[in-house]
Amino acid sequence: MDTQEKSVVKRLFARSETTVLLAVLILGTVFSLFSKNFLSAYNIYTLTRMAALYMFVALAQSMVIIVGGMNLSLGYIGGMSVVTAGYCMQNLRWSAPAAVIAAIAIGLIAGLFNGLIITKLKINSFIVTLATSFIYQGLITGVSEGFPYTQLSGNFTWLGRGRLLGLPLMLYFAALVLIAIWYMFRYTVTGRRLLATGGNEVAVRMAAVDTDRCVIIANVLSGLFAAIAGICAVSMNGSAQPTTGGDWMIYSFAVSVIGGTALAGGVIQPLGIFIAAHLIVMIKNGLVMVNANIYYEQTYLGIILLLAVSLASISMAVNELRRRRKFRRQETQGQ
Repeated sequence: MDTQEKSVVKRLFARSETTVLLAVLILGTVFSLFSKNFLSAYNIYTLTRMAALYMFVALAQSMVIIVGGMNLSLGYIGGMSVVTAGYCMQNLRWSAPAAVIAAIAIGLIAGLFNGLIITKLKINSFIVTLATSFIYQGLITGVSEGFPYTQLSGNFTWLGRGRLLGLPLMLYFAALVLIAIWYMFRYTVTGRRLLATGGNEVAVRMAAVDTDRCVIIANVLSGLFAAIAGICAVSMNGSAQPTTGGDWMIYSFAVSVIGGTALAGGVIQPLGIFIAAHLIVMIKNGLVMVNANIYYEQTYLGIILLLAVSLASISMAVNELRRRRKFRRQETQGQ
């Protein structure tokens, strides 16, 4: 193998998507050896459908991470959208499309509310979204009184339970959205400004870019994807459960970080999110398949997230060291 080929291989394995894909293949092989049902058509359908849901949850978190923030309230924004959809269909007798529009509107408003408080009052996103998570949770409980909505309009489950070529429709939907996100951040001015805001907010502000507007847009997008995740959950379950979203926060960070979204901001990897969502669901599903103690599931996921963050930090440090060495070599050659 010549130097150029070695360089290509090195760059390939330095990408987060490659390492996560290798982890998926290795774990898939291990779980399939210990459980003959792991690769069954039904289990693959179930696994990929849940992975699609986690992709939207991860996108809701990634939108704010890339501008240097976080959203601790995204699960409850999703829960409000769930309750809104259920309330509109069961109590108000609205059609499914009208209920979906109302649910998405709630997500957008909640995201806008977070963004305005963060930018106008100059309060850290952690504090703001921690506070609003209690507000949103209270609204969910107050409106639903803890009861699920089961009388849905029309065939509302077509997206959450439908399939095409053996795979869930939700997976195709999530893949299309990830492609749109990739295009947005690669080719549009708004996407590039969002990334730049997370990369170096001070420098971007000095370049006459309205960074507050970028933060607001990021939070609105976060609310949008949280609402979409809530709608998908309703379609999957066939009912609007007010408890939906309560456990989304750890999954939002796990999928985002493992998928290559930089906690420092400025970097997002849609393909990495796609693969990482399957990795997280595969771990959850595989542990059940091999009869592992599921009561320790959160412990396993926490360890995986800690390892992912540690590896990401090490990778960033190594890349920074290489960049500095390259810069020094260029300076030496210039002299």
